[in-house]
Amino acid sequence: MSGISPSDVDAAAGPPDDVIERAPGRARVFGLSLNIRQSGIYIAFALIVVLFSVLTDGALLEPQNISNIIVQNSYILILSIGMILIIIAGHIDLSVGSVVAITGAVAAVLMVNYSVPWPLALLITLAVGALIGAWQGFWIAYFGIPAFIVTLAGMLLFRALTLTVLGNQGIGPFPDAVRTLANGFTDGYLGNIGLGPLGGADLFSLLIGLIAVAGFAASQWRTRAARLGYGQQVDPMAVFVLKIAAAAVVVMAIVVQLARFKNLPWVLMLLAVLVLGYSLLTNRAVFGRRIYAIGGNLQAAVLSGVKVKSVVFWIFVNMGVLAAMAGVIFAGRLNQANPTAGNAFELDAIAAAFIGGAAVQGGVGKVVGAITGGLIMGVINNGMSLIGSPSERVMLVKGIVLLAAVAFDVWAKRRAGTAAQ
Repeated sequence: MSGISPSDVDAAAGPPDDVIERAPGRARVFGLSLNIRQSGIYIAFALIVVLFSVLTDGALLEPQNISNIIVQNSYILILSIGMILIIIAGHIDLSVGSVVAITGAVAAVLMVNYSVPWPLALLITLAVGALIGAWQGFWIAYFGIPAFIVTLAGMLLFRALTLTVLGNQGIGPFPDAVRTLANGFTDGYLGNIGLGPLGGADLFSLLIGLIAVAGFAASQWRTRAARLGYGQQVDPMAVFVLKIAAAAVVVMAIVVQLARFKNLPWVLMLLAVLVLGYSLLTNRAVFGRRIYAIGGNLQAAVLSGVKVKSVVFWIFVNMGVLAAMAGVIFAGRLNQANPTAGNAFELDAIAAAFIGGAAVQGGVGKVVGAITGGLIMGVINNGMSLIGSPSERVMLVKGIVLLAAVAFDVWAKRRAGTAAQ
């Protein structure tokens, strides 16, 4: 029992990509190494995009529509980042929709009713979100009440507080800066550049896209070098380059379309920073690895000296801060805070995490996967709206997609377990 140390957990509890190529759950297709549980979501996303592109006669991939998908789903994508960490640790949060509502209400009261400068009001709102997360994290981590019960109570409690704060009516309008963050776009700082038949596009946006691709390529190269250093199997150089090229094409295709419309949405810039930061947290930081350790094997994490209560407490504080951020963005997009804000947001965030590859039992998941899951939900909503499908059919399809994603996770885990025996 004493032979396990915290460093052992930190080294062994990393995300699934740290598993060597020959581990159960991986397969090679045309020389391309694929993790069945992690890569399937990206293939499914590509197929869904192709399907709705055909059904909508290309309208899905029009510059304005791509921008709409990002802006309209930004708050769900922000929530999914916090939710994936909680699910990886083996918990759940049913209160985030109500936290979005109460923090949006707090921001509105501060900015509109009391004329507090928006930067200060934003900081206060994020602090309120942190306090809400700390409240729930205390009962879960230190008092031992299951997260399902605590956050279910929070869903009711914070919705009631929202009605109380707002007096059952909307408050607005918000300052221009907040509306710009929620709905605005970067300026054309360097002017337009010709793209032949595609017309003109903002040069600054294109440069940002190229920087993102370069950063991604450098990160993947570093990961490949580290695996080689540890004697792990890696893809042949040709396959590695093909993966990078495919990702670069997708990223630049999206950036070009956005640059042709109104440039990059500010919420996309915010999301990019969040995805980068939280990806580094889960992949590189000790704290992130301990989240995986807790969800993967709680008893082993406890025996190895991981401060489980502290980790669980802080992931709920983090969820509160991200919910507050989403609350401000949602209220800014509507240009008012209202009592019904955030309804069912928790369901969309949870669905995004599970569709994006999170395991029901915990211990598995990726920030990029959760973002992809959220985009899948957004593309389904948008695509079915473009083809005129009624709302009940949209809910039916989303329910089937969620069930299929969880069923695939269970099947993949059983398959991996059978292969390991």
